[in-house]
Amino acid sequence: MTPGDLFGAAADKALSERSPLAARLRPRSLDEVVGQAHLVGPGGPLRALAESDRIGSAIFWGPPGTGKTTLARVLAESSAKAFVPLSATASGVKDVRAALDDAHRRLGEHGQGTLLFIDEVHRFNKAQQDVLLPAVEDGLVVLIGATTENPYFEVNAPLMSRSTLWRLEPLTEADLRVIAGRGLEAEGASADDDALDALVASAAGDARSALNTLEVAVSLARAGRPDPHAPVHVTLDHVAAARDRRIFHQGVSEHYDQISALIKSVRGSDPDAGLYWLARMLEAGEDPRFLARRLVILASEDVGLADPLALVVADAASRAVEVVGMPEAALNLAECVIYLSTAPKSNRVMVALGRAMDDVRSGIRGEVPNHLRDGNSPNAARRLREDTYRYPHDDPAGWVDQQYRPAELEGHVYYEPSDHGAEAELAERLERRFGGRASPH
Repeated sequence: MTPGDLFGAAADKALSERSPLAARLRPRSLDEVVGQAHLVGPGGPLRALAESDRIGSAIFWGPPGTGKTTLARVLAESSAKAFVPLSATASGVKDVRAALDDAHRRLGEHGQGTLLFIDEVHRFNKAQQDVLLPAVEDGLVVLIGATTENPYFEVNAPLMSRSTLWRLEPLTEADLRVIAGRGLEAEGASADDDALDALVASAAGDARSALNTLEVAVSLARAGRPDPHAPVHVTLDHVAAARDRRIFHQGVSEHYDQISALIKSVRGSDPDAGLYWLARMLEAGEDPRFLARRLVILASEDVGLADPLALVVADAASRAVEVVGMPEAALNLAECVIYLSTAPKSNRVMVALGRAMDDVRSGIRGEVPNHLRDGNSPNAARRLREDTYRYPHDDPAGWVDQQYRPAELEGHVYYEPSDHGAEAELAERLERRFGGRASPH
């Protein structure tokens, strides 16, 4: 080993010891990955593809801290491909072309493939994304793009069509406890149960956030020891200080009680109560993204089509949280709470979906009626001769009476509008169109 190699090895060792805890604990195999069991657990599709070395270009879509970068690294290592990371926020077309040139040279000189990982791929413009298409198309690189945004809106359709979309979910509390346990072991520390409760709850499904908080809390606990040789023990106060007191001071149980109170206050049409619980949770350090998600759900679950704009307002508030950030985004959340509280209420969308899901899960499937099938599919000409689809726009009323469901499900009513708000008009429209509908199934 040359002096240069010795120096490089020493530098790498020093850097690894100084790296953030989240970097030091990054999994190096699929078995070390915590969470995303639907993708990498036993029988999961990504695990099966990795084990057969058939990983193809993909888009990883999920919230921050759910393991998008980690999975990409692990998949590269499992396939012996070179891992080449780029950040869409710092890379231009020139950087992309250089990475592709390197991939071509690497393949020619060493026979090694390249896994090109692009973080925040949604930030690439069309020209930058188009540069990638030929390399993805001919297999020069396996592209994995990571995004927190809906890729159907943010990623070019040609790139999406050449990639498989994998959805990553927020980590569960159990997942975060496993990760926190690994962090404590790596730091040679222990922690009180209520400290771990606060750590897990405040992380909101984000492993990186949990480990960053833990690392600071451990440092605070270590700095506060009168005996430098005493064991390091993390308390609730250390976790609170690590988050600038932005934790659930009232405890995890109260946290869940308060989000329940917020939802029930808005559902109960009391804007003042809704604002109180919103303010209470924000002041306690609640993640505004969590609140925004719950309000988006509530807009469809408890307001629904009684006020179709409710979902638009809730979605706008959720986007504002990401674009504007706190503390100003509290105004957007407050506006959403007031709007949803004062909107007419209906849970009929939720009920309708539940009835439809019950039929599907009970095994009542049935075949697609002939006249609704794809006209280009095999035997289409024969089927269409037997039963021709009637185009609603050809009728002056813009609607025709024809069968749209399997025969086994005809007469099953799922959606019954209430007489609240805009749903009253929907009820009249359905009555004029269908007359007396059968009883709900």
